Amino acid sequence: MTYSFVVEPLAVQEFESEDERIERCKEWNLLPGSATRVKTYLYKRQGVTLPCEIVGFVDNQTVVVEFENKQQHCIHPAYLKEMQTASFGQRAQAAADARSEDPADAAGEAGVLENQPVENDAEVRGEADVEGAGSAGAAEGATAERSESGSSAETTAPAEKPRKPAASKKKPALQLPEDKLKVTAVVKEFTTVPNHFSDNDDEVIIYDNVAIEGHELAIDEVWSSHSATLKKLELKEGDPVSFEAKIVAKKLSQHPVKYKINNPSKMKVIQPDS
Repeated sequence: MTYSFVVEPLAVQEFESEDERIERCKEWNLLPGSATRVKTYLYKRQGVTLPCEIVGFVDNQTVVVEFENKQQHCIHPAYLKEMQTASFGQRAQAAADARSEDPADAAGEAGVLENQPVENDAEVRGEADVEGAGSAGAAEGATAERSESGSSAETTAPAEKPRKPAASKKKPALQLPEDKLKVTAVVKEFTTVPNHFSDNDDEVIIYDNVAIEGHELAIDEVWSSHSATLKKLELKEGDPVSFEAKIVAKKLSQHPVKYKINNPSKMKVIQPDS
């Protein structure tokens, strides 16, 4: 059985280890600070409760859960946390029951329901990338209707010539391989970026002089999380390193670094020839 409501992620950032998954869940307030393992969560929708597990994330405000049928779904972590409460959905259900009993009050209660937390509003971040094109089309349609009504009222106004759309100046997106790549780079900088779900900033590493075996990609710099696994290597600025990793288009907050390495493995410092 598949679920039609699912908003599948275009790209999932997987956790590098179980420790990272636990730490991320704590940052999202989905686990208490004393937790040592991840629990199974409950996804609630229209009277149905489905068990799910957190398997990754799209960004700091969008987690990816996986249901028992292996479908993956994007959701805001705060909304997933709200689903774990026993009272979730009861206010909206009570209003719906009252409206069905007294049709005369339907209009008044509709205004109340608009202010209740509903699933589509709460998951707007998780669905924004998927449905952004549809929203833009609806906005353009509304603008067209207003323009048409205005032109009919001002019949004496001369018709304007349609303007040609400005040519897009955006460069075509770099096509990145989906497989893991063999990469060499140099540790450029250790820094931190804000984490809106935690009092502590995220630690990251920026690399430059990037070279990818078998590919000629215009990538000068990449970044990665400074995970507990990488800290064991005791890297220093200026260290040449080699590793295998996926490279994805994800800009580092507050830095001009456009690409991130996911799940780096076999990382080691390149020793100079004796």
